[in-house]
Amino acid sequence: MFGGFSLFSSDMAIDLGTANTLVYVKGKGIILNEPSVVAFNLKNGRKEVLAVGEDAKLMLGRTPGSIQAIRPMREGVIADFDVAEEMIKHFIRKVHKRTTFTKPKIIVCVPHGATPVEKRAIRQSVLGAGARRAGLIAEPIAAAIGAGMPITDPTGNMVVDIGGGTTEVAVMSLGDIVYARSVRVGGDRMDEAIISYLRRQQNLLVGEATAERIKTSIGTARMPDDGRGASMMIRGRDLLNGIPKETELTQAQVAEALSEPVQQICEAVMTALEATPPDLAADIVDRGVMLTGGGALLGDLDLALREQTGLPISIADDSLHCVALGTGKSLEYEKELRHAIDYES
Repeated sequence: MFGGFSLFSSDMAIDLGTANTLVYVKGKGIILNEPSVVAFNLKNGRKEVLAVGEDAKLMLGRTPGSIQAIRPMREGVIADFDVAEEMIKHFIRKVHKRTTFTKPKIIVCVPHGATPVEKRAIRQSVLGAGARRAGLIAEPIAAAIGAGMPITDPTGNMVVDIGGGTTEVAVMSLGDIVYARSVRVGGDRMDEAIISYLRRQQNLLVGEATAERIKTSIGTARMPDDGRGASMMIRGRDLLNGIPKETELTQAQVAEALSEPVQQICEAVMTALEATPPDLAADIVDRGVMLTGGGALLGDLDLALREQTGLPISIADDSLHCVALGTGKSLEYEKELRHAIDYES
């Protein structure tokens, strides 16, 4: 699809995700994948960063009063400007290991639904972290490139990228977006759905880490055929008497807990199909829909979508890394993809 690779440089592409940040270095591929979490100490009203990424994630929900562990990204956009800039700085330094390096050019992917203000915040953070130039690429385009879809062809391609904070549904043709919709539903919303289901149905309070473990272990988008499915033991706090408690959770219960976020994703796909021009819609019926992002790994999500839409659904080979790989390819093949990259300051 594109020409040859260029020599290694310090330029990089960043998938600044709500859950994880991935860094792709030109000529080297993805060399960093860490949680988008920062832990800091509040000293005289100033934030002093203590840990970033993997180390900070271990502190989530377990910090003493003086230390805070937060995710500076919410629903794919920056929620805490200063902390996000520190996080990007940390990851750039970690990738380069040298203290002095030429200021890199950085391309970052942003949700299609990001407002001009949110885009400016991301650009300013990247420039503030030491970039020479900051380009932005829409997440659905990056996801489609990373999944190896022929987006430069004059045919309709539909990609559904389910990230930590948002689900992006987009129809593309000739290398650009014909229709896109960003719904603020993703892996985080699924975790929240599990937490509130357990609180409501079993008077059990569990943390984010436990909810995520439930989702990745036995999470499913449709009711198991036997009405029960696999199960796992979980621990949390009993809300009636306040003491820790262990209980069994089945796949059927998880499917019930996740029914609302799954339904929202299905509805976003249906809405996109209704808004797609008829000739491109015909191509999609032919080619099907490509699922990318971490959320695409939810058990039976492809089957649930197939049942609702009647379309062939496939999951990208490396769905977790599609957006980062696509953003990286836009750096490698910038000439061919320049129409998709926004360098406007």
